[in-house]
This record gives sequence, structure tokens and C-alpha cells, in this order.
Amino acid sequence: MTDLTAPEVQDLLQRLAHPDPGVRRVAVLDFADVEDAAVLPALAGLLRDDPDPTLRAEAARALAGWDELAVVDALAGALSDTAEVSAAAAQSLTELKDPRCGERLLAHAASPDAFVSAAALRALRELRVPAAATPALVALQHADAAVRREAVAVLGWLKHAAALPSLTRLVIADADADVRRAAAGALGLAAPGQITTVQAALCEALQDPAWPIREEAASTLGKLRAAGAAAALRAAMDDAYWQVRLRAARALGRIADVRAVPVLSAALIHPAGNLRKEAAIALGDIGDAGAVPVLQAAAADPDPEVRKAVRLSLQRLGAPAGVDR
Repeated sequence: MTDLTAPEVQDLLQRLAHPDPGVRRVAVLDFADVEDAAVLPALAGLLRDDPDPTLRAEAARALAGWDELAVVDALAGALSDTAEVSAAAAQSLTELKDPRCGERLLAHAASPDAFVSAAALRALRELRVPAAATPALVALQHADAAVRREAVAVLGWLKHAAALPSLTRLVIADADADVRRAAAGALGLAAPGQITTVQAALCEALQDPAWPIREEAASTLGKLRAAGAAAALRAAMDDAYWQVRLRAARALGRIADVRAVPVLSAALIHPAGNLRKEAAIALGDIGDAGAVPVLQAAAADPDPEVRKAVRLSLQRLGAPAGVDR
């Protein structure tokens, strides 16, 4: 419905223009019940011009989910408002679904203001606007880590192959752990012919001081089925964090590394059930009959999820399940 003459719309418009901020606030909240596009210009105007920052923040939240260009412009303009208003506007922009709205955010993505740039890039991420690659590539050099992180995410969602050299450098050299982790994940966009370009950096990232980066690097190597990283992934099975070992085990299974059978077999008795389960699955993926005895021993694992994974792997290997409970 977009009828300006409808009684409920007229009532809402009058209250949005009321001199009492309490009345205006209730009107903003009531918009959720009316949800008529005819009210959007008034709400956008309130977001731009109302003297009460609390009301401007409420208006920013109320405008979430509306893929209207005027709404996008109002929300983008509010990114330079007070902290409360700008945070609400940034969140509402992430709910955009129409890629055409993304065109209005490109200039903001290149803003010298770090918050504005990061918020615009975050909103552009899932819209997958090809033109967003240009400001995102520039933003990889930004002094603010939040901007670099959002730029990495944009390039990853776009699968922008031209960004691979820059992302590879970030994985190894960026000072911010979150940026390095995002870059490690984004390298998963590499095509089969580009795997050797990123493989060395991801293997180096398996030695990163921060375990989430090591975990992400192992995960990406598995996604890429980077067989050349087998030795580094086997070494990662000795990582101090079981989360890293789990991703390494998954990757070793995906590349079917027969030489990983001993380290995966050892993982079948690790205290973390999730790791034991992943090791069992990986041994089935590799398909080496030498894993049958350790899998049969693991058939009595106290964790039912592990026992199920063991049974499936033994079936794949054409062996009896051994002891079960």
C-alpha cells in the first residue's frame, strides 16, 4: 500500500511532524505496524533533520529492509551522525538486498572517514556489486584495520581474482589478526590454476601466532584441495589447539593424503570428540586400508557421533565395524 490519503498513513505523517518528541518517537515505532512506503520520505526526513539524536537513531532502525534509493541515501548520510545514529544506520544498511542500492554506496566506501568507509563496504559485501571491487582494492591499504577487514570481505564475496596478490600479502604481513584471518578465508576464491599462487602464503599462515588464523588457513587449504600443502597440514596436526587440528584433518581428508594416516590415527584418541570424529571421516576419505585397525578400535568410542563416523569410514573401506555399543 502506498496511499497518502489512507487514514492510518495521514495519522502517522501528522505525528511524525508533531512538535513533541515523545509523539514523534511513538509514531516512528508505529511505522512497523503500518509499513507503508508512502511514509518513507517522512521517516528519511526525520533521520536527516530531527534535532533529537535518539529519534534519528530510531528512524534509522525503522528504515531497515527498505530497498529504496532515497532510504539508502538517508541512511548513508547518517553514517556521519552521532555514534548511536551512525551505528543504527550502518546496521540497517546491512539489510539491503537489491544490488541497485549498492551503487549509491560506492562513494561512501571511498570516504576518508574510517567508520563511513567500513560501514559502506560492509553493506556492499553481500550485494555483490562488481563496481565495489575498485574502492575495496584501495581500502586494502587503509590505516584502519576495520576498513581493511571489510574490504577483504567485499573482494572475497565478489571472487575478485585480481585481488589475490594483495590478499596474499595481507595473510602474511597485516598487523591485525582479524584482517589476516579474513584474508586467509578470502583466498578460497582462487581458481584451480591459481592455487599455487596462494598456497605458500596459507602454509605460512599455519604458523601464525594467532590460532584462529591457523584454523582459517587450514580450512581454506582444504577447500582448495591444495595437495601441495600436505606436509604443512600434517605438521598442523600437532597444533596446540584442537580447532586447528580439526580443520587440518578435514583438509588432509579432502586431498586424500595417504601419508597423513598416522597423524589422523593418533587423533582418534584425542580428548576432543569433534576432532576424533573429523579424523575418522578423513581416514575414510583417504581410503587407505592401513587405517582399518585403528578405526575398528575407535568403534567403541564413548561419543555416538564419533562411532557413527567410524562405522561409515569402515564401510567405505569395506571392513567390519568391530566393537560397537
